[in-house]
Amino acid sequence: MKIYSLILLAGVVFMTCGLAACTQSASAESMDVAGARDYCHSKVEKTLGVLSRDSVDYTMMPRNIAAGDSVWHCRKATPDEWCAGFWPGVLWYDYELSGDEKIREQAERYTASLGYLSRKPVFDHDLGFLIFCSYGNGYRLTGRDEYKDVILASADSLATLYNPTVGTLLSWPRNVEMLGGHNTIMDNMINLEMLFWAARNGGEHRLYDIAVKHAETTMNNQFRPDGTCYHVAVYDAEKGNLLRCMTHQGYADNSTWARGQAWAIYGYTMVYRETKDKRFLDFARKVTDAYLERLPDDYVPYWDFDDPTIPAAPRDASAACVVASALLELQGYCVPEEGKRYMDMARKMLVSLSGKEYRSADSRCSFLDHSVGHKPAGSEIDASIIYADYYYIEALKRLKDLES
Repeated sequence: MKIYSLILLAGVVFMTCGLAACTQSASAESMDVAGARDYCHSKVEKTLGVLSRDSVDYTMMPRNIAAGDSVWHCRKATPDEWCAGFWPGVLWYDYELSGDEKIREQAERYTASLGYLSRKPVFDHDLGFLIFCSYGNGYRLTGRDEYKDVILASADSLATLYNPTVGTLLSWPRNVEMLGGHNTIMDNMINLEMLFWAARNGGEHRLYDIAVKHAETTMNNQFRPDGTCYHVAVYDAEKGNLLRCMTHQGYADNSTWARGQAWAIYGYTMVYRETKDKRFLDFARKVTDAYLERLPDDYVPYWDFDDPTIPAAPRDASAACVVASALLELQGYCVPEEGKRYMDMARKMLVSLSGKEYRSADSRCSFLDHSVGHKPAGSEIDASIIYADYYYIEALKRLKDLES
């Protein structure tokens, strides 16, 4: 009878244990970084095998895999294909983690197909994603002067989108008329990194100033008091005043689009790293906590935190990957207690993403399933998407470095 009672009591405790009460046991959950690294390497090799069945076109970049498919849908590396830099970036990270020289050779070839973008007039803010994920990682690992030259030229091109009256980069020149003014989207925060890097590596100091002002203006205008963000801010290009905030890829203008909040967390963490300005650290912590407190039990957000169909709404693994990677950096800037909390949350996210619910099946070429691209447009819903894989392997690399 005593044994039965103890078993029953243990079951009751387990069933009633909330997230806060279970923190200690959950934080002890280990992340198999080596196993995840090997898994990613096998999927990279699988993708390269599929892409090389015919003659390889290094300008065709993996973009997404629909729920019912198994191989990547590829798109041409053009100025308006904003995801084209992520596949070369995945290859560079895989080479760094695996040491496989065959992967390095492929990374070089796919990266080279993007170099022409540095010599063209800038199309939009995504030039940072295109060049810094590819050439940026390539330069970090090889130190090649030609890679540096491409990054510096691209940073100068990106800076031409800056409007000093507004204080931000114009994100989408093609959408000025549609949105009614100078538009700045939260995604743009990530592309400031290329400006900061260029200013530290031979570029003009004005690139640093532009990046800081963009971060300040966005911080002041594009967030609600609780730290959640609007996807888009629209300004009067001539007077500089804020006209309105809205969404483009979220559920509603006043909803919190999960990946937009993820870009904010990653972006302001990076801005603090580059500036050491405590305002940006405090803000990174604020926008992070606004995200963390609304997560479901498996730490992978619904595509929009305010979708009224929750819990039937789709999850967005890509947002979880971006945040997990960001938290692994942010934890190092915080006091020990808070840093440990962020580290624990990052681990939990990666454990969940690495589990059977989100890991792609053996038949699929991707790392992860269940991401959402642009739900209002009906695009890339419950799909594998290349930027989810990019930030997942980046997070693995960061965690490995911290554990070394």
